[in-house]
Amino acid sequence: MTSVPGPESIDDLLARVHVVALPMRVRFRGVTEREVALVEGPAGWGEFGAFTEYDDPEAAHWLRSAVEMAWQGPPPALRTRVAVNATVPAVAAGEVAGILDRFPGCTTVKVKVAEKGQQLLDDVARVAAVLQARPHARIRVDANGAWSVAEAAHAVRVLDQAVRAADATRAPGTGPVSLDGQGLEYVEQPCATVPELVQLRERLAADGVHVDVAADESIRRAEDPLRVVRAGGADRAVVKVAPLGGPRRLLAVAAELGVPVTVSSALDSAVGVAAGVAAAAALPGACPGRVGGGHVGGGRVGGGRVGAGDGDDDEAPAAGLGTGGFFVEDVVEPGVFSLVDGYLPVVAVSPDPARLEGLRAGADRRDWWLDRIRRCHDLL
Repeated sequence: MTSVPGPESIDDLLARVHVVALPMRVRFRGVTEREVALVEGPAGWGEFGAFTEYDDPEAAHWLRSAVEMAWQGPPPALRTRVAVNATVPAVAAGEVAGILDRFPGCTTVKVKVAEKGQQLLDDVARVAAVLQARPHARIRVDANGAWSVAEAAHAVRVLDQAVRAADATRAPGTGPVSLDGQGLEYVEQPCATVPELVQLRERLAADGVHVDVAADESIRRAEDPLRVVRAGGADRAVVKVAPLGGPRRLLAVAAELGVPVTVSSALDSAVGVAAGVAAAAALPGACPGRVGGGHVGGGRVGGGRVGAGDGDDDEAPAAGLGTGGFFVEDVVEPGVFSLVDGYLPVVAVSPDPARLEGLRAGADRRDWWLDRIRRCHDLL
């Protein structure tokens, strides 16, 4: 960390760490309590929240991001707010409306599908419940790499038709279902590997299914985040600040990808979400633009469009940063950093001291995170 601002030593870094455990409303990624390490630096707060199953080389990217935010702060913003999507976990259809209530004003919804132990019918029912609650929402689905190519081709066709057929104004039994409506916006990481994604895109094109394929894990968990796009495996990219090593690294990767970009979060606290918002706010929007010397092809991102007033644009694709609603409690007070009409503000976020204390993880868990930070720091 000699080329950029950072802590004077590992002891300096560790002295600034607060480990918290955030209780969740629903099980997500198999957990009901999310642990993260927050770092207070001279430029603000950073978050180190690499999932516990990640090994140290991968987790080190997350620590680099925390250090960047805490010692450098966010990159310059091009807009004042960022549109976000609602996220619906793999819950029963009857729970969907209640979850959507936590995402006021969001007109794009990402629906988790392909959950282990569930069937495609469950996914269809979940999507239908979303459209019943928000009839005109844009729908994305996320399979987290769970499908084979054949399974994905079938599921994407079925889900796309389910979205196209949804019409809240049509009474049951009043005639044939039209498939002329707006279909899926995209399917996120339908298959696990790059070759499978390439095959799936070819299969969808041959079948006449016009749904974009977005890569997530194939970018954020890859040694070469550009490989999937270069290989022809993705129409879009979903990028996250922490796994890529910080907002400035995200900007550089986005500039090279050359496909529409959605900035997303990784089940972050308000501190981590604010870093994602900062990155989305710094990306060029629907107008072609340049970031770090590279050109984003079309430049569509989750934050908006440069060149429209102050840079905000209601028509831009939404970012996947509205995950704060999954927590019963966060490190900021309700209303301090929250959705307003489907947008998050571009602001610096500092945890409330009383909440840091009240949500503090146990001594054994704090020690575990501090040991992990030591190991990851050695890899930076």
